[in-house]
Order: sequence, then structure tokens, then C-alpha cells
Amino acid sequence: MSNVPSDLKYAKSHEWVRVSGEFAVVGITDHAQHELTDVVFVELPAVSRQVKAGETIAVVESVKTASDIYSPVGGQIVEVNPTVVANPALVNTEPYGGGWFYTIKLSQPADLDSLLTPEQYTAQIG
Repeated sequence: MSNVPSDLKYAKSHEWVRVSGEFAVVGITDHAQHELTDVVFVELPAVSRQVKAGETIAVVESVKTASDIYSPVGGQIVEVNPTVVANPALVNTEPYGGGWFYTIKLSQPADLDSLLTPEQYTAQIG
């Protein structure tokens, strides 16, 4: 059973969002990292990049496959996690902690309304 923290919102494409005021931290879920298996490479967006919800924002490569990561919300990238680039295994060991990808300043807070609750996400990955 995957870990689905109750304080996050989730995208159907397996990204999580931790909202704090007008900012949100984004990463991929425990379920997603489990499906990918051993993550060996993470490519993150450039700071200052403007993105729309649903846009391809990052790439994760594992020993099994390469996967596009989609931004669950729109806005401007204000910070990326250099530690996860240097140590991609954090995506596997700490998907909700040290394995986060980027922080975004929300441009459309209404984007959050289309995300799943923990209960909805749990039902999706069932």
C-alpha cells in the first residue's frame, strides 16, 4: 500500500502538491516512485520559468524507464531542489521529504480545485 499523506493534494498523473499561502512545493508520489523503481536521474525546470497546469515540467529516469513529470498547477518556478538532482535516489527514499522537485508561485489558485484529495487519490491507485 502506498503512502498518501493527508496534508497534500494530488494530480491524476501522480504528482503531489503541498500548498503554503501563494506557494506550492511539488514532487511525485510514493506510488509513482514505486512504479518507476530505482530513480537514477532527475531533470528539473529552470527557476523563473512560467508554467501552466498540465505542462511537462521535469523528467525522471529510472533503471526501467524515463517519465515526463507534469506541473499540477500553473505559476512561476521560484526554487528547485538541487539535492534531488545530485542524489536522485531521494525520490525513492523520501518522495514527500528530501525528494521534492520544485516550488512554484501560484498564478491560478483555482488550479488547486482540480486536484484530488488524499481519499480520491487513494481510490485512484487502489
